[in-house]
Amino acid sequence: MPTDIRRLNEGVRGSRILLFSINQYDFPYPVFPLGAAQVEAALRNAGHCVRFVDYNVNLGPIPELIAEFQPEFVGISLRNIDDVLIQTRETFFDVLLNLVQEMRLHTNATIVLGGSGYSIFPEELLELSGADYGIQGEGESQFLALINALNQKRDCTHLSGLVYRQNGIVRMNQRSRVESPNDIAIPDLSPEITDYYLRRSSMLNLQTQRGCALQCCYCTYPLLEGRNYRQRSAESIAEELAQMEARGARYVFIVDSVFNTSHAHVTKICEAILRRGIKLKWCCFLRPKRLTIELLQLMGRAGLTHIEFGSDSFCDSVLEVYGKGLTFDDIQQSSELAAEANIDHAHFLILGGPGETEQTIETTIANSKRLPNPTLMARVGMRVYPGTPLFDQLNADPARPQLPPLLKPYYYIAPPLTQDGVLNRLREAAAEMPYWIYDDPPPEYYKMTERLRAKGVVGPLWSYFARLQRLGGLR
Repeated sequence: MPTDIRRLNEGVRGSRILLFSINQYDFPYPVFPLGAAQVEAALRNAGHCVRFVDYNVNLGPIPELIAEFQPEFVGISLRNIDDVLIQTRETFFDVLLNLVQEMRLHTNATIVLGGSGYSIFPEELLELSGADYGIQGEGESQFLALINALNQKRDCTHLSGLVYRQNGIVRMNQRSRVESPNDIAIPDLSPEITDYYLRRSSMLNLQTQRGCALQCCYCTYPLLEGRNYRQRSAESIAEELAQMEARGARYVFIVDSVFNTSHAHVTKICEAILRRGIKLKWCCFLRPKRLTIELLQLMGRAGLTHIEFGSDSFCDSVLEVYGKGLTFDDIQQSSELAAEANIDHAHFLILGGPGETEQTIETTIANSKRLPNPTLMARVGMRVYPGTPLFDQLNADPARPQLPPLLKPYYYIAPPLTQDGVLNRLREAAAEMPYWIYDDPPPEYYKMTERLRAKGVVGPLWSYFARLQRLGGLR
């Protein structure tokens, strides 16, 4: 058991904890609940009795579950606030509100909220739900500390990141504690849960580090994990991958905000994978800057088959306003190196954000033709979240009306651009250049997904989608 967790639980009896992962969004595939699974492992390692309920897999009637397990604490993890698609703007927090309401009918257990989605709107969701407490940001140690304080009838209102009520008013403590990378527990969930995700999405998830020091104007990673990189050891990563392989996994998605925070970090992990003889294939988010052919070839030997570049734009002026800290030359060079290393890759783009004009969109479209065999995943508009640089910028503009409540998805599109105008230009670009993928996929995409998964194809399917579009098989 990690030292910090052992210290937190000294002298405390184990509690019965019912832990829910309520994410059911399955586009383009259901995602293994890594964050909740890490919290579950930390609780078990500390000696608590945990029942893990995944809404995708093993959700049964709540009254029967409560009657059987008799929880003393209920943890609810909300992974996503919404689908981040301007056309649909589907939200997911109603599931949380309904679950808390049903819990109140059947148990007096203390209800604690957490998860990445919850952590973006911690005070609002505690108020709306009527839950007892929330934890903003990383939850492993702070959930344990909260449970121990309550069990020992000690004051808990000083805890880092805690959201609570005081005299009927919701308050939130500033986060002063972050997890040590060596205390991030390796998930050990039931075969029922892992097998579901291997069957439905073909992959499990892995996190090699937390934190993000980048300055992207829309991004919530620094709010959720802090700005300092905390990197796990290469040996712990290799051990977790080996355990996944033993469970039958063939593919893994590395969920770090960007994997290539340093060449040394990537190199150590790849070398550890090769030493252990792990045969898993994997995908990761990479920053398209300062890559080398030697590093990409090493990653390829260690199992990397797909790269998702968070490029956002192919126009330098827009990249600057977005806070990306890179140029189109960096993006082009990274694409060429990935092609040289024979690693499939896609660029994710946000069109219409601050600094965007009709001309900058044309620059992005024109520059896309300079990339080697690209796959481009484009979205219209920039989702605004509280606490981000974009949020601060919009609030500081006296000429703008006040922002609406942001639980309901709100997208910024730089005037005089409009959602329909940008989307129509994307349609025209895709008709000429079928490597542009935009909007929700057509029904044929889902049929293709089912066929490929049935044939044992693993990993992301955007490359297949792009190839079919090139051949005129979709849209």
